[in-house]
Amino acid sequence: MPALLFDLDGTLIHSDPLHVEVFAEIHRERGQDFTHEDYLARVHGRSNVAIFSDAFPDEDPHALGKEKEARFRARLADGDVPAMPGGEALMRRARDAGWAVGVVTNAPRANADAMLGALGLAELVDTLVIGDECPKSKPDPYPYQEALRRLDVSPTLALAFEDSPSGARAARGSGAYTIGIRSSLDDRALRQAGAHVTIEDFNDPALEPALDRLMRPTGALTP
Repeated sequence: MPALLFDLDGTLIHSDPLHVEVFAEIHRERGQDFTHEDYLARVHGRSNVAIFSDAFPDEDPHALGKEKEARFRARLADGDVPAMPGGEALMRRARDAGWAVGVVTNAPRANADAMLGALGLAELVDTLVIGDECPKSKPDPYPYQEALRRLDVSPTLALAFEDSPSGARAARGSGAYTIGIRSSLDDRALRQAGAHVTIEDFNDPALEPALDRLMRPTGALTP
């Protein structure tokens, strides 16, 4: 049985602007500037513990992470955060074809549940893997390997969608065919991190060749 595995932030939902707002607010409160370029260089795809340990070594990174995510969820509830075009349709297409659907994210569970609920996608997800609940989070391949184990799917029959370098490395390391989403980074950066191909969003015609190969009775995805 084939499977589609999705990252969440920046892949199924355009949440990066809200994250940038919250990180900028926290840095501003501590007398530091924070820009979108800082987000891409120091935050994108990393865990909160790693981010805050580097940024504010004299503070508790776990407490800062909880505070940051609470502020993010408050903004998510107040605003209209757009879904990635074509994501829901692709997930429904997968379900109609009898494929498994998983979400693999470094976001805390409360955030993941909030985002999937806001998007109306929770019912379409067969398994949700949270990086912080695994022995290792992205960029380690463990979260993707765990999703494949839960779904009982070979990595050669899995497509993974990622928008960050750490996520692309994790997905590629699991053996899944990795497709980069160009929501924040360009084709070159995502391919350097491990993406086999990249797409603008889930309506991009460049996605069809990979989906077509999954539909073949004997067709396993290989680089």
